[in-house]
Amino acid sequence: MGIRDRILLERREHELLSLYANFADRSSGRQHSEEEDYLRPCYQRDRDRILHCKSFRRLANKTQVFLAPEGDHYRTRLTHTLEVAQIARTISRALGLNEDLTEAIALGHDLGHTPFGHCGERALSRAMARYRGIDPNSDEGRFLFRHNGQSVRLVECLEKDGRGLNLTWEVRDGILCHTGSQRAQTLEGRVVACADRIAYVCHDIDDAERADLLTERDLPQRPRELLGGSSSERIDTMVRDICAGSAEAGDIRMSDDVWKAMMELRSFLFESLYTRGDAKEEEPKATRMIELLFGYLVNHLDEVPDEYLKHDSDHPDVQVADYVSGMTDRYAVRVFEDLMVPRSWKGVMSHGR
Repeated sequence: MGIRDRILLERREHELLSLYANFADRSSGRQHSEEEDYLRPCYQRDRDRILHCKSFRRLANKTQVFLAPEGDHYRTRLTHTLEVAQIARTISRALGLNEDLTEAIALGHDLGHTPFGHCGERALSRAMARYRGIDPNSDEGRFLFRHNGQSVRLVECLEKDGRGLNLTWEVRDGILCHTGSQRAQTLEGRVVACADRIAYVCHDIDDAERADLLTERDLPQRPRELLGGSSSERIDTMVRDICAGSAEAGDIRMSDDVWKAMMELRSFLFESLYTRGDAKEEEPKATRMIELLFGYLVNHLDEVPDEYLKHDSDHPDVQVADYVSGMTDRYAVRVFEDLMVPRSWKGVMSHGR
């Protein structure tokens, strides 16, 4: 039995992958040069670094859509991340792209997400805007904090006691550009951006059905007819479509019909689930808690752990955002209670005075 070391694995990439793939031995490199690993190509090494970092473990206790669900089977930010990675790897394998690069981007794409999902992200943006004297409802104010940018910040300078993970440029680009108007420079990064949408549209419907907030009959008719009548059917339809469209286009593409059907489902979810209804009834409390936490901590930096004070000393709002955004849901509640809620008096009561 021989050892398939990094050199052999890099050579095999050129034999097996598409000419459109990003090859490990042609990476643009890392922020800081370092010796190559004996066994693992650079993208596999990045994948492993993300998988073992603290921020990845915290995803297990961060909200995906439903705040503090009582059932055991609702998605968390971690299970969402794993589903994105599975879908993205399936697409990349079918197209002959680099699966290690794809998986590294997918596993890292949501590391910077706040507690309590997107409402926590919006709350942090508003709190930072008020601190800076910016209208929180302006475009600048609404997007001061973005989880994709925070994910990159984590891997560049916050993880490993401020040293960062020193990931390759291609992984950091894919993480940054998985959402919003920017497109990743690599096809693998573009695959992750599509897989992210496919995953959350399908599994959010599945979770809403489990919570008796939606039924299949509630979904718009056209997407049901075109994409299928279950989450697994919808995922299969969209994955097959993106593979066929991308192979023909030489870029990552869905057909117009399937893209429109997916976006119609996404719009339906925003109208019926993400911004209203029972799934969102606790969001105002979570939003207020994040804003109060930020407001207190930005004026009491001595309460912020030292590891978050190593960077941006001229911008305490950034230091506090680093700390708060890294909290899990339950840790944010505990810190809030410790700082804001009076504790019960535990001394011996004197009677008869």
